[in-house]
Amino acid sequence: MPGILQVLAVTTSHYNNPFPMGFDNPPKPGLRHITQARFKMTSPHAQGERNALPEKEIAMHVERSANGLSPSDDEFLSNFADEDKRKVLRKVDLRLMPMLVLLYLFAYIDKTNIGNAKIEGLLPSLGMSGEQYNIALAIFFIPYVLAEVPSNMVLNRFKRPSVYLGSLIFIWGVIMVCTGFIQNFDGLLAIRFLLGLFEAGFLPGAVLIISKWYLPGETQTRIALLYTSAASGGAVSGLLAFGIAKMDGLAGYEGWRWIFIIEGLATVVLGIMSFFLLLDAPSLSSGWLTPSEIRFLDLRQIANSVRTPQKKGVDWAAILSVLTDWKIYLLILGSWSNAVPNYAMKFTMPQIIKGMGFTSARAQLLTIPPYALGALSALVFSIFADRYSWRMPFIVVPQVTQVVAFSILFTHAAEIEDNIPLCYFAVCLACAGMYPILPGVNAWNVANTPNPIKRAIGIGYLICMGNVGGLIGSFIYKEKEAPRYVTGYGNSFAFASAGIVGCLVLEFALFKLNKKKALLTEDEVRGRYTDTELDEMEEKSPLFKYNL
Repeated sequence: MPGILQVLAVTTSHYNNPFPMGFDNPPKPGLRHITQARFKMTSPHAQGERNALPEKEIAMHVERSANGLSPSDDEFLSNFADEDKRKVLRKVDLRLMPMLVLLYLFAYIDKTNIGNAKIEGLLPSLGMSGEQYNIALAIFFIPYVLAEVPSNMVLNRFKRPSVYLGSLIFIWGVIMVCTGFIQNFDGLLAIRFLLGLFEAGFLPGAVLIISKWYLPGETQTRIALLYTSAASGGAVSGLLAFGIAKMDGLAGYEGWRWIFIIEGLATVVLGIMSFFLLLDAPSLSSGWLTPSEIRFLDLRQIANSVRTPQKKGVDWAAILSVLTDWKIYLLILGSWSNAVPNYAMKFTMPQIIKGMGFTSARAQLLTIPPYALGALSALVFSIFADRYSWRMPFIVVPQVTQVVAFSILFTHAAEIEDNIPLCYFAVCLACAGMYPILPGVNAWNVANTPNPIKRAIGIGYLICMGNVGGLIGSFIYKEKEAPRYVTGYGNSFAFASAGIVGCLVLEFALFKLNKKKALLTEDEVRGRYTDTELDEMEEKSPLFKYNL
């Protein structure tokens, strides 16, 4: 995928400082907040008896490097050439990202192709009403939401993520094939529930894998590629449905059944491929990485994380820390500005376009341009967000775009056949605004969570709660309101607006916290706290600067 590599090359040369409002002498870009100040070996009485350190801890300061590494490891990391850094990241990009992009493409297709099947006759074939269709959409999200956090906690303990994720992908592919053989509403409910259960672990797992291979300042563009594949999935799904629907009557099966069967078989094949092609960890990649490249990738992750021992069993302290973190709830509000309108639109877009007066086949094809625009938008906004290491504006601008789009649809959809160009433009504009949001929100969360255990749980929790928006979105487009869809467009407008407020409040709050932390010099902080205490504070440490 040369196109993907060209995009990633734009960002791999930028090693962003995770301390956007740092001290006059900030830590080395890309390394975490414990700096060379630890090597200042002054007399125990230089800062007064209150701050004197025990001899044992002073010795520990000498033995370990400023960033939690041994002196030899720190020297190796500091002397690793920039060109070699770019080279190893290109190798990782080539091996990891195409596979994740392809997998998420089919994850997206498999959970949303029910919208394509609907306009090919799913409802009359199964004797279903519009309300039952909405219930079938919603039931997917119950296990999908509940299983995401536990799944990421399990995945974080797997030495080989490819085994865990590959198993999930294979199973949901089989479930998708079975969808083509259901005979009634009850069967569809059971299938959608199981599909949600086994798909739940993939997206948070993919984000977690990205966070283990890349630094915070490198993540948004990579996460954006996943969401770009989701937008592309909408286009590909429409194109596939257009072609597959022509198989109507083959072997006695309706066209909508073949949509599920063929796309499900493709997922089964990808699940098998994942066992062999999905990357696990640098330490298990000696077949294509040199020992020095593996050492570099491992050490830079250690240098950018707080030292937190892996606990046996469930880390309840980390779970409680995530649940009581006010920042994540503002990010959830931002996530809902995508999830509610996005899931609602992806299940209904073919029907909206068909309502403009197009045939089912033409409506399938006309879903392609909006999704293509969404893919491009997600990529462009994420490249600039990573380049400037600034998340907020590259989330809020797309949110404003959504507000404009749904304002147009809310006011003109009642006479949609008389306003086809304007309403179709608004659908495209809505997609352009949807897809940059989640890469930004997830990258913002990763950048401000230095504890790797809390990060794994936080990724799952944010995506889990964000997908509650999908549950809401499943009900807002009511069949009886077509073509105006007052509830759908009105709620989409409201959630996009609420997301703007949430992101602006978070930006202001983090700015104020950084300003407060900057009141203390680094030497003053060192005089008050030991290294261990600073580690235990995690992002609350006076030396950690929040990414804005």
